[in-house]
Amino acid sequence: MFSNEERDSIYKVIYNRRDVRSFLSTPIPEDTILKILNAAHHAPSVGFMQPWNFILISSDRTKEKLAWAAEKERRALAIHYEEEKETKFLSLKVEGLREAPITICVTCDPTRGGSHVLGRNSIPETDILSTACAIQNMWLATCAEGLAMGWVSFYKKNDVRDILEIPPHIDPIALISIGYTEDYPKKPILELANWEKRRSLENLIFKNKWGKN
Repeated sequence: MFSNEERDSIYKVIYNRRDVRSFLSTPIPEDTILKILNAAHHAPSVGFMQPWNFILISSDRTKEKLAWAAEKERRALAIHYEEEKETKFLSLKVEGLREAPITICVTCDPTRGGSHVLGRNSIPETDILSTACAIQNMWLATCAEGLAMGWVSFYKKNDVRDILEIPPHIDPIALISIGYTEDYPKKPILELANWEKRRSLENLIFKNKWGKN
């Protein structure tokens, strides 16, 4: 189905994709954004419910409000760490909302498809898991297009709902900043900052039952 070169390219994108926080203000061509969104829209979804929507944010005023919401939550989270780790946490650049030329709010509509969506009755959160698949597709497509992407996860959902006028039943799952960068890290940012390191895959694999190697 795929040539060796095509297969290797897929793995190259998977292994080199990074969560990026520093962006250039260079505009992104509209057709590139549409390609990234189309990749997201072709993600798998339980019951083919396709629960996602995408709010494209380019307004500096709106980005400033979102950055305020993220910074407020970041400082609230910092109190959970001890002195040295709190200082390290606050020194990390955790959002590039002000810098990136575009931010995309990816939402999830739990009502899409009605009350009986194939495969969701037993596990209701599969709507959010489906939306996460769309976000992963965005990340891989962004990397393949030579762009950088940062997933901002520090915010209160109601703050984002208020800023973007999102209906109360819709979940704002992610704020995704996208842009060009001069600083694409070779390793995850938190690994470079000695915050955490990649766990050994060998220790995460069990056979037949939990805890059985």
